[in-house]
Amino acid sequence: MQKRARTLLVWLHVVTSVGWLSQAVALLALVLYGMRTGDLDAFRMARYLDHEVLAIMANTSAFSGFMLSATTPWGYFRHWWVLAKFVITISQLYIGIFILSGNLQEALNGHVTAWMPVGTALMISAIAFQAWLSVAKPWGRTPWADSKVKLPTASAFTFVAALVIPVIDFAISLWRGNPMPLLMLITVIGYSIRRAARARRRSSGESGRGSAARPARRDATAPSPR
Repeated sequence: MQKRARTLLVWLHVVTSVGWLSQAVALLALVLYGMRTGDLDAFRMARYLDHEVLAIMANTSAFSGFMLSATTPWGYFRHWWVLAKFVITISQLYIGIFILSGNLQEALNGHVTAWMPVGTALMISAIAFQAWLSVAKPWGRTPWADSKVKLPTASAFTFVAALVIPVIDFAISLWRGNPMPLLMLITVIGYSIRRAARARRRSSGESGRGSAARPARRDATAPSPR
């Protein structure tokens, strides 16, 4: 059950990542067409695509990727390629939510900026680079990775929850008419903090047992018989 649920989460991550990439390509085509022809309908379609489809794909792709790191021995900061994907994903979400979406809205009012095609092209390039990172897994371990500590894989329940939560957030988004990955955000932050705390307790317990089992020094004074 655990392996099947984890495989499904990997599948969800791959599908939504491909969806994110394809929607970004479509967004770039619409933006370029609108800038070339001055057709506001192209920007209107681009805005709708970004708000109603791309945002959902991006949020689910990011969430499933974060949870795969948090629920498996890969972790967030143990391998350079995982850390690179983590930083790139955070940057993409920030640029997409706070910069690109705002510029698309401004384009509907006639304020067209060259940052729209540039930002969209950078998004496409970043997703493609992340796909290469997932395949090649370059650069080895980070300095923060302890080779003696292997993080455990999460339970089947955790993987199932990671599959269900995006569906719940999607339903809430349809109800409110606005993409709001609230449960996904809470889950990623809460689970990551919980797992880090458990790892610290486990590491402290192992170091404590190690010190208790440490052999006595040769120069230690032996207890006198009574």
